[in-house]
Amino acid sequence: MVSAPVLLVIAHGSRDPRHAATVHALVRRVRAMRPGLRVETGFLDFNVPSVQSVLESLEAEGVRDVVALPLLLTRAFHAKADIPSVLRQAPSRLRIRQADVLGPSPLLTSALERRLHEAGLSPADKSSTGVVLASAGSSDPEAIAVIASIAREWWHTGWCAVRPAFASASLPRTEDAVRELRALGCAKVAVAPYVLAPGFLPDRIARGAAGAD
Repeated sequence: MVSAPVLLVIAHGSRDPRHAATVHALVRRVRAMRPGLRVETGFLDFNVPSVQSVLESLEAEGVRDVVALPLLLTRAFHAKADIPSVLRQAPSRLRIRQADVLGPSPLLTSALERRLHEAGLSPADKSSTGVVLASAGSSDPEAIAVIASIAREWWHTGWCAVRPAFASASLPRTEDAVRELRALGCAKVAVAPYVLAPGFLPDRIARGAAGAD
């Protein structure tokens, strides 16, 4: 019997092959950083292996303890309903604990800021730059409220302004938020995609960012 807990990273999945490739690259990085931790990956949809098949394989190996980590940035429908539903169908001999989603977190905000600096912004640009915090979007009001809250808190760190935007389900769109920041008088406008991997909605965010600096 295998007694050590296994970390199961649960990703949404996508028809876009870049999504799964990015998830697998991330998991390889985690394995390299924590060589004593077994890390597996399961997808909710579109990609293999499915969460259910991974859980069945782990149970057959003798694993008993699993920590299921949603690779999600907000507590929306997938974290509240889809993932718990899949985990309830797991083999009964598995003891599964569902971890919380990744965000909001100061670590993620720091990563967004680092990406903006890599894109060409300097610390001296901060007070004159408006930022669009562009997420995939959700029909879940809690998830939308979280994105708006992150934008407000990030603005208080010294940006000219920070506005949330959504690629689906909610408004405003990225291009609308870019125009709003221009109208506010921000000298520069930057778009920070709050997404984990490439795909259809991140591509929509990129198209909406065409009018930004």
